[in-house]
Amino acid sequence: MIPQPRTTTSLPRLVSGWAAGAFGFVVVMLGGWWFTVAVGVIVHLGLLEFFRMAQFKGIRPATKTTLVAVQLLLVTTQLASGGSWLAGDVAAAVLPASGAVICGWLLLQPVTGTIADIAASVFGLFYLGFLPSHWIKLRDLPESGLALTLLACFLIVATDIGSYAIGRRFGRRPLSPISPGKTVEGALGGVGCAMAVGAVGGTWIGWSWGWLIGAGLGAVVALFALVGDLTESMMKRDAGLKDSGDAIPGHGGILDRIDSYLFVPAVVYSLVTLVLPLLGA
Repeated sequence: MIPQPRTTTSLPRLVSGWAAGAFGFVVVMLGGWWFTVAVGVIVHLGLLEFFRMAQFKGIRPATKTTLVAVQLLLVTTQLASGGSWLAGDVAAAVLPASGAVICGWLLLQPVTGTIADIAASVFGLFYLGFLPSHWIKLRDLPESGLALTLLACFLIVATDIGSYAIGRRFGRRPLSPISPGKTVEGALGGVGCAMAVGAVGGTWIGWSWGWLIGAGLGAVVALFALVGDLTESMMKRDAGLKDSGDAIPGHGGILDRIDSYLFVPAVVYSLVTLVLPLLGA
């Protein structure tokens, strides 16, 4: 049985949480380059924290090269949304080309890079470059981009709230040793809350059988948000760190705040562009 202590939310955590939420809402509403620049700043800071964790394990990633490659990936993704065939080709080429450049950079170091150095660098490019670039793709979808981006964000927030509220009140069975505070009951509460919000969102967007499709989307988002959360917890545990950093008062680092937002956009973008047309939604 997992004890659920009755703790109160600290003022710094509350204030920084609302500030982060307000900032996110504003940049999503603005869209375009405002949104791309905001995503770029956030992932840059998150990537620095990720490399810091890798360095705690004695890994020497190609930090500067990967940081530049991530920003190039985000910029070309935004350019490609304008319909330029050249920008689209460049965006598609950035990921594989960056992998080759990273390997070349590590080869040129005084101490030749290791498998771990390559893996950490390329995973950083994927984890905080390729995956977040789908937020830009999702936001830039014609007609529905704003609604879908807001819905995806609300589903993640609903997952967090449901997991916390249900887990704190009814949590008994541990979900994973990676994150001892999480429970099966809390995870199910997060899924249920996301499904309820998804049902309302699907109806609001106007999909055929919107409540059913929205609820299904909510369940998928909740599961991948949980995967993102546990993945970051696994990395922190391996590095021997409690938080990825201290950039956000009361919340820890940037990665501690955005971990649930990393895997979700690629899944939502794929579902709405590949699956929903097949369902006639």
